[in-house]
Amino acid sequence: MQQYEVCCEIFNRCSNNQMRDVSFFDVETDAPEAYLCRIEPRAVVVEREARSDGTLLFDIDCAGLRKRYSFTPV
Repeated sequence: MQQYEVCCEIFNRCSNNQMRDVSFFDVETDAPEAYLCRIEPRAVVVEREARSDGTLLFDIDCAGLRKRYSFTPV
């Protein structure tokens, strides 16, 4: 199984607070999109991007809340 460092960013919609909530954790999976569906079952993947360094970016909408998950191979 592939090991990834995952960064989760939650974008704040308040106009007076532009800070993001950011968390990092490690996961072991062969299917990052399936893993994402397990941890965010109500989420809709809005955009998926694969970067040249192997990082996978998923922008999701989770009940009106915008989040970005970055899966970077370790």
